[in-house]
Amino acid sequence: MSCLKWTFIVLLLLVAGVGTVAVGNAIGSTRPVGFQMVQVPDGAGGSFPVGVWYPTSASPHPTTLIGLQLMNVAPDGVVSGSRLPLILISHGNGGGPGSHADLAMTLASNGYVVAAPMHAGDNFLDESGLATQAWLARRNRELRLATDYLLDSWTYRGQIDSKRIGAYGFSAGGYSVLVAAGAIPDLGMVAPHCAKQPEFVCAMLRQVKSPLLQADVLVPASQPDKRIRAIVVAAPGLGFTMAGRALDEVTVPVQLWSADDDSNVPYASNAKVVREGLRQRAEFHAVPGARHMSFLVPCGLIGPPALCKDIDGFDRKSFHTQMNASVITFFNRQLGTVTSGG
Repeated sequence: MSCLKWTFIVLLLLVAGVGTVAVGNAIGSTRPVGFQMVQVPDGAGGSFPVGVWYPTSASPHPTTLIGLQLMNVAPDGVVSGSRLPLILISHGNGGGPGSHADLAMTLASNGYVVAAPMHAGDNFLDESGLATQAWLARRNRELRLATDYLLDSWTYRGQIDSKRIGAYGFSAGGYSVLVAAGAIPDLGMVAPHCAKQPEFVCAMLRQVKSPLLQADVLVPASQPDKRIRAIVVAAPGLGFTMAGRALDEVTVPVQLWSADDDSNVPYASNAKVVREGLRQRAEFHAVPGARHMSFLVPCGLIGPPALCKDIDGFDRKSFHTQMNASVITFFNRQLGTVTSGG
């Protein structure tokens, strides 16, 4: 047999081996989960993608790739259950709908409909929105539009309970869901804070020449969404804009998470400010040994070290199993235990 044929055979075996391992490492769930990627109108003639997970009786298969993660889901499977609660997921800067795919799968397996928008101009394909004054207000608007779509236009809208809506946000997404829950941040604090105490968000905003670093800049107002009844916030960014009484209007229950070794959003200027502002409304969890990116979906076969590397000895998969269970317990308690579809 020629050398070329041997090379071809070896390559085929390698591809088959990698494929087998990838399938074996696909994100799964204890009960069948359906998945759709829908396009939600943005109100300006365009649209943005939203990943939607939900309980189903259809058979799942490890065939759906989201980001770098393979999911064991039933694409477009029929929704099972009625009066299902809805959870919005807001990803962090440069993320996407798959940033918290394991949490979305766990929620859907337990009877929740989960919708994760890909924030326009602030995702892994396009970060142009960071250079605009509307960056944060746009995120806020997309969460509302995604909720409107799931309740008013989605094929299975009649199976969602509009009185049982929660939200999860990580990093910039943590800021976004706090604002959706009623926070009134002072973005005028960005410029002086970044001048005196630079952190990741400051470097990012300087790189894109953000108008938020200018004194007295006017930014579009964000709006609360009174339909949201409970939120989970992980490693919130821009927490320093929520000092004083900025969180007084957040009256819904909050579960707050912070990584002990988070250099991106330091505890003192972010989660600590949020924790103190929320007082008894916050159920606080500190995670020893965790970094900022430890809240992202556990990496599969491949993934950039900046997103996938944890401190030696920190088991991200084990942590996510524990955290996801705690998030389920929190939402079950605050929104009512799921009794159908799970």
